[in-house]
Amino acid sequence: MEVRGFKLEHKSAIPYHVQLEKYLRELIKLKEYASGESFLPKEESLAKRFGISRNTVRQAIDKLVQDGLIERKRGVGSKVVAQNIATRLDQWISFTKEMKDKGIEVVEYAVKVGFVLPDKEIAKALNLSSEAEVCRLERIRGAKDAKYLFSISYFHPRIGLTGKENFYQPLYEMLERECHVIVAVSKEKLKAIAAPQPIAKALDIKKGDPVLKRERVVLDQGDRPVEYNLVYYSTDYFSYDIDIKREL
Repeated sequence: MEVRGFKLEHKSAIPYHVQLEKYLRELIKLKEYASGESFLPKEESLAKRFGISRNTVRQAIDKLVQDGLIERKRGVGSKVVAQNIATRLDQWISFTKEMKDKGIEVVEYAVKVGFVLPDKEIAKALNLSSEAEVCRLERIRGAKDAKYLFSISYFHPRIGLTGKENFYQPLYEMLERECHVIVAVSKEKLKAIAAPQPIAKALDIKKGDPVLKRERVVLDQGDRPVEYNLVYYSTDYFSYDIDIKREL
């Protein structure tokens, strides 16, 4: 991939490093580099291509490093800094669709399904007795180069999951298609916590690192509980936005 129409003007009054900086700012917008998965061309390669010194190339790269757009990996090269993903609290969009809209391919690092007896908190959320087994789904999800979230879901036995379903597909679409369950309402709580060891291990972070914990109860069109869900988001990659309108 390349930036179309760019040419370094050797007779221009604009310094070479400023021209190259403009080129690099366009280059890092390309899908190949924007995801942070590929390293930018090396200094020596850029210098040879545009007929300028490596010091000039380094000046341009330094400016992007200072602006927090790229980072240097010693002995390897430079790449785009992973951008924090902002998601909205006032919208209910599937993780898969949200990532697709941002141009990020979702990677399922782990999917684990089983059946457990619910503790009091889960039983209360799903309006169950603690003697009824529920389907438990664990998923670790993210992009090619990073784990974004660790999700644990408990499903009401009424919906009839067997554990043999394909949980790699969008969850609520699968529930609607295979279980004839249409989710309609999500009651949520969000708070910041220090990651306990199991969460830290799942997200490849350190114990005690900050994570966002999202707790929700999902209801169907008849206001009946379908899912009790706990999601732990890495704050290295995720934040939540909300607009609040003042009442006048």
